[in-house]
Amino acid sequence: MFNYKFDWAIITSGQYFDWLVSGVKVTLELSIVSVVLSFLLGLLIAVMRMSNVRPVRWFAHGYLEFFRNTPLLVQIFFWYFGSYKILPTAVNDWLNSTNFEFTAAVIALTIYTSAFIAEDIRSGVRSIPKEQMEAARSAGFSYLRSMQYIILPQAVRITIPPLINQFLNLAKNSSLAMTIGVAEITYQARQVESYTFKGFEAFTAATLVYLILSVAITALVTLYSKKMLNPMGAR
Repeated sequence: MFNYKFDWAIITSGQYFDWLVSGVKVTLELSIVSVVLSFLLGLLIAVMRMSNVRPVRWFAHGYLEFFRNTPLLVQIFFWYFGSYKILPTAVNDWLNSTNFEFTAAVIALTIYTSAFIAEDIRSGVRSIPKEQMEAARSAGFSYLRSMQYIILPQAVRITIPPLINQFLNLAKNSSLAMTIGVAEITYQARQVESYTFKGFEAFTAATLVYLILSVAITALVTLYSKKMLNPMGAR
């Protein structure tokens, strides 16, 4: 017989509510920092991937293939447990003096997401007529200046919808940071469940947080599509 007694007051007031609110803040911080860094890194990798310098292009290609085809969870564990082997001692000492778990999660999310963002941006660049690059070079612009002032601004505008989808995926993927002790919303929901045995209420709250984030980002995509991509479309 189903005897479970729902107690929503546990997650709407008191200490456990404070835990969940703290988890939401960490989730937002983790997502926002990783989104900004992954976009900047993805932009750099996209430019490298289209470079005429073969070693640079090969490095970018290897970067994309490696990080897009290995699980994010493995990458999180790699940076958390393996940083001592690949980073200088001074860097490791500094990381240990700060919130290392948070930093490791940011590194993993940034690198993983940037690989997908780079391909989205590269697809946007390839959709720009090549005559624009040729005209820019004829006008005296270098390759990098042509990309900076003419090609990339158009490509980024075109790729905003898929970029926002990547940001949405990043926000949801941030839940994996709980595996290394980052106290984001999923971690805090698990803590509430451990102390109260009210898993349904705790994870319902966590689910609603991710749902609200997803709906908000989807609304931004829809608004952008209506106002920017199809300004003369039907109302």
